[in-house]
Amino acid sequence: MMRSLWTAASGMIAQQTNVDNISNNIANVNTTGYKKQSTEFQSLLYSKLQTEQTDNNGDPKPVIAQVGSGVRVAGLVSQYTQGALTETERDLDFAIDGDGFFMVGMPDGSISYTRNGSFQTSIGTSGVTLATSDGYPVLDTNGNAIVFDSSWDTSKVVIDDSGTICYPDENGTVQKTDIQIGLVQFNNPSGLEKSSDSLLIATDNSGAPRLESTDTALTKSKVISGYLEASNVQTVDEVVNLIVAQRAYEMNSKAIQAADEMLQLANNLRQ
Repeated sequence: MMRSLWTAASGMIAQQTNVDNISNNIANVNTTGYKKQSTEFQSLLYSKLQTEQTDNNGDPKPVIAQVGSGVRVAGLVSQYTQGALTETERDLDFAIDGDGFFMVGMPDGSISYTRNGSFQTSIGTSGVTLATSDGYPVLDTNGNAIVFDSSWDTSKVVIDDSGTICYPDENGTVQKTDIQIGLVQFNNPSGLEKSSDSLLIATDNSGAPRLESTDTALTKSKVISGYLEASNVQTVDEVVNLIVAQRAYEMNSKAIQAADEMLQLANNLRQ
């Protein structure tokens, strides 16, 4: 009965983590570029109830008598499926159609990655920089901040579906420049570490970033101007998952209550 107490307790702990994860998914249902996470479970160690797997006649049994020790959370896996594209009509809103990520320069010199393409223009000493809503510069294919020419009218800047910066010449004809928004892909995007502000950090699990502009083995992503990628969270699915997790938590609580009552009965037995 003590085993049942700890087994049911492990189930409650695991389901609490599951509820926390579902709550985070629901909270980010309107976060641009957010990718939902699913909770993965694994069973704990099993113990043999019988060392000799034979019956009274010495014949081997067809099954093994084992009992488990409960469950644990093996991990939270992000699902990088494509979110719906929502039209915003803003020239500096960009959605990625494909597996790519925007590169973002951080104050410490490192590079983070994001699917949130809600960009702004930031005016600094070096000129007008394309930046995230938090002021972090968006990087080009060379890893440098994208800075517009000081003589440009930023309202006339056009970015095509490859991420190339275009600007009209003296005759009004839109011309491509040699500046292109840097897009990268990862062998295992689920291994990316989530940070705040919709930013992701590369890890050993995700693998090194692969630049789309130079890696010919990759399927190129498209940059769609005037759109943002919505979260891939399905509210109905998350509510159903929340109900299932709540019921599982309740059943484990009932198991603890039943084991406690059995222990109480055993303690009250008299010889």
